[in-house]
Amino acid sequence: MKFKKILIAVDDTAYSMKAAKLGFELAHTLKAKIGVVYVVDRAHEVVNADLGILPEESKLVLLQEAENIIDQLVKMYDGIDQIYKFTPEGTPEKEIVNIASQWGADLIVMGTHSRSGLNRLLNGSVTEYVIRHIDIPVIVTHLKSD
Repeated sequence: MKFKKILIAVDDTAYSMKAAKLGFELAHTLKAKIGVVYVVDRAHEVVNADLGILPEESKLVLLQEAENIIDQLVKMYDGIDQIYKFTPEGTPEKEIVNIASQWGADLIVMGTHSRSGLNRLLNGSVTEYVIRHIDIPVIVTHLKSD
């Protein structure tokens, strides 16, 4: 299988930064197109009417954060002719699958927090959901110390 479109799923954690590094390196080597997706998760929205923080303002802050992180990655790992940027709003696991399918990705690269036990039960696993709901290969990185 030849990988022509690599989708890199990122957020603001070190886990996804490691995945981004690997994804960009793969794209350079394979001369593949890159899509970078950062899902604006409204569950992380901070709203406080008493302080004047309204839902739409909070959403704009989250979107700006997503765009800034993607722009920083593009600057760090330049050398790709065209990079597609995706900042959908929704739940990360579902939006990553949706973007990968709609864009026609043939590989996803993403990080994992390596949660286990109660933490995994309560927070779920974005990575596990993506692997179970997509029919293309998924490369998963984690921050285990070498």
